[in-house]
Amino acid sequence: MLRFHSLRFSSSLFAPPLPLSPVSISITKPTRLTPRMASYSTSSSSSKLLFRQLFEKESSTYTYLLADASHPEKPALLIDPVDKTVDRDLSLIQQLGLKLVYAMNTHVHADHVTGTGLIKSKVPVVKSVISKASGATADLHVEQGDKVHFGDLFLEIRATPGHTAGCITYVTGDTPDQPQPRMAFTGDALLIRGCGRTDFQGGSSEQLYKSVHSQIFTLPKDTLLYPAHDYKGFTVSTVGEELQYNPRLTKDEETFKNIMANLSLSYPKMIDIAVPANMVCGIQSKTS
Repeated sequence: MLRFHSLRFSSSLFAPPLPLSPVSISITKPTRLTPRMASYSTSSSSSKLLFRQLFEKESSTYTYLLADASHPEKPALLIDPVDKTVDRDLSLIQQLGLKLVYAMNTHVHADHVTGTGLIKSKVPVVKSVISKASGATADLHVEQGDKVHFGDLFLEIRATPGHTAGCITYVTGDTPDQPQPRMAFTGDALLIRGCGRTDFQGGSSEQLYKSVHSQIFTLPKDTLLYPAHDYKGFTVSTVGEELQYNPRLTKDEETFKNIMANLSLSYPKMIDIAVPANMVCGIQSKTS
């Protein structure tokens, strides 16, 4: 288990500054036994979890804020932050009295620059997190079976490659003291009534099909699914819904691969900028 003690925020970031006290954070490695700010949801029945779903309109990206509201320090994390909305997100965190611990990505994005590097430049104690398989720079690299703890809550890491070679899904814990129903943050692996493309960044339709069916569709049917993007106005789905209505992943594997091979999608307009930046955690120059 990796632990970081006595982490403190810079008091110059916010006015007035929040009272600061030591925060202990950890990632548990498994034993080898195996519009805008207004878009949010509070679907979990757990009073411990503070949850906000945030939206960046240019790339149609969802950023997720989670915090242990019952913990004295209210440790928080952001999943898939976007550079353009970092100030909004940090302002919300300050307003809610939270202490940001992690800035996490589900994969190396091709359609926007992650906000992780900019967040770390403003709040240096924040730790960046991404999968080891991504090959990207980060403070902490995670893989299948790891657990990311924030207060008394945790996220389980499930490897879901296929959209890219390094995609992961973050899933809330399965123990009785964790939020119910469970929540899965699927990145681009599984979208609402869709999935991410598989024609670049080491993508594989065969691998994606196996990842979703083995790592996401095996979760309880009431598990809430939160993707990294949506282009039709949907905010959340469930495992049960996608098992029944997903027009691609309800097909057999060969049909799915044929669908993915014939999408005829255009070259992503941000990929040549976003991927190099995101491979180094979205680190930005002083003048950016």
